[in-house]
Amino acid sequence: MSEEILSFFLSFFQNFSLVGFGLAIAFGAVWLAGYWPPFHRNPWLWVVLVASALLTLVAIAFIQIPLQYLVGNTLSRFFSQQTLVDWMLLAGIPGIALSGLVQEAAKMVPMMVFWGRQGRILDPKLGLCLGAAAGAGFGIFEANWAHGLTLTAGWNWQTVSDYGLIALAPFWERLFAVAFHISASALVGYGLAKGWGWQFYLIASLFHGILNYVTILLQSGMMSLIEVEIFIAVWSVVITIGVLWLRWERIHPAAESTGESNTAEDSKTSAFS
Repeated sequence: MSEEILSFFLSFFQNFSLVGFGLAIAFGAVWLAGYWPPFHRNPWLWVVLVASALLTLVAIAFIQIPLQYLVGNTLSRFFSQQTLVDWMLLAGIPGIALSGLVQEAAKMVPMMVFWGRQGRILDPKLGLCLGAAAGAGFGIFEANWAHGLTLTAGWNWQTVSDYGLIALAPFWERLFAVAFHISASALVGYGLAKGWGWQFYLIASLFHGILNYVTILLQSGMMSLIEVEIFIAVWSVVITIGVLWLRWERIHPAAESTGESNTAEDSKTSAFS
């Protein structure tokens, strides 16, 4: 087990492909641009981005995988293998839930540090951008890893000729997975700034679990690979649209309609809108 964990951890630093790395950066930049995080005003956002990538990998390798292994062993003690296969849709839930809980918590750690440096007072829009940076960090890191595995395994344009557009599925999936990581963490950052950190963390973890649950549906035969890829894209875009609405909404529409104003809030809004 320990060898498998170490092998997984090291795989993120192996199988490097310049093309895969370039695609990962491009995917992250395209989605992150919609949030327009103020990196120039807050250089610490870069620290959050990098820290999130490394911390999330550590959390997956040394917390998520061992916990999922423990859950699997525990279920095996009480149920036969055939029963677990027959009840896969239910038996797979604990492991899937752990993936969302662990990864969103890991991405939240550098946000909490930044929040503490700000005296635990954070403008919601900056909090949202903070979360977007954290999500982009791991999203890009994971995409680079996935692209490297695909390209070093022998993928080329001949693969597309042989298998059609389905051969592009690994890249399509990463494109939207990066979008999801950014939007989910942005939601957590927004909640943290609003004083609802743990509530929004649980919501993001639930969204993450729903996204990952399609792997169970694929294994059970209830969804095809194409259907899975479509779901990943649609789910990621829906979450992204919702979070981007929070990013660009006007802060006090009710106050404006009554002719009231809030100088402090207006000044903070102008800094991030």
